[in-house]
Amino acid sequence: MILGFESIVAFLAGLSVYGLRALPQGIEPWWGIVGGVTLGILMIVVSAFTRYRAGVIAGGLLQVVVALGAFLVPAVLIAAAVFGALYVYGTIKGGALDERNATLAAEAEKNGD
Repeated sequence: MILGFESIVAFLAGLSVYGLRALPQGIEPWWGIVGGVTLGILMIVVSAFTRYRAGVIAGGLLQVVVALGAFLVPAVLIAAAVFGALYVYGTIKGGALDERNATLAAEAEKNGD
């Protein structure tokens, strides 16, 4: 869910890079939009695989890519910090809940419930 919502932020960050012409000299500004759209699509695709360890790692790498966008537009660091913290919390808490639910299901099966 977090990566899905953050994909919108990635797209909007790409628009900001384009609008502010924040890319280095010699790189066309429209590459900001291409980067934002690409990052957003990758986030949506990776969100489908976060149940696996590789998906969680890929999501973490996408968080780093968003944070690196702060070199172009410093305000992106705020969004990267907020969504990065949400991603870490969701990953840790989601794993703990999955473990708890598996334990409860095993106990219920053992008790005949």
